[in-house]
Amino acid sequence: MRSSMKKLLTVAILLLILLTGCSIFHKHPEPLAVYDLAVQPHHIVKQKTHLQKKSILINDASAPSWLDNTAIYYRLAYHNPAQLHRYANSRWIASPNVMLTQRMRDQIADNTGSQIIKNNHTAKAEYSVHIELEEFIQIFDSTQRSHGSIALRASLIRHSTRNLIAQNYFSTQVAAPTSDASGAVIALSNASDELINKIIEWMLVELPASSLH
Repeated sequence: MRSSMKKLLTVAILLLILLTGCSIFHKHPEPLAVYDLAVQPHHIVKQKTHLQKKSILINDASAPSWLDNTAIYYRLAYHNPAQLHRYANSRWIASPNVMLTQRMRDQIADNTGSQIIKNNHTAKAEYSVHIELEEFIQIFDSTQRSHGSIALRASLIRHSTRNLIAQNYFSTQVAAPTSDASGAVIALSNASDELINKIIEWMLVELPASSLH
């Protein structure tokens, strides 16, 4: 009888040790961080007064399948630049092409005074802009140094005839202040504004002369 009690006591102590060990060493998963493009002060295009208000349809930007989701991607250029990585506990609030489309609509409307149209069902557009997003990623040049990189192709079209007025490839890179997801967000937010300013300046040049008087 005494031997059985000792065995039971030993088993109880072992179970208590196991349970205590689990509670000590168990790590709670980190909470998921969700990011939008950070609002940054952006340069106002000086040619604003030279553009009459034109109706421009900004189509939803397209993106390759790997980019059409909410993951925040990065590459290790110093190790294996062909391999994509994603932050485990950080996400965009929407896919980069969706966020960039809205950012572009807001800034083009603010900077040019144009009437920006979201789709053909709301109003008739004179011109349309098509965006093909190719890259929206943080690139690590070393373990401590990284930058945000965005690349896209833009097409400016006369909406009534579907004729292509101009097409151009745009890319930009902006240094990240920190080597983590929050640094990626700041770098890609600044890169987005820089790229949109380039597109606005390009549109001001490429739109027909009748739009500039």
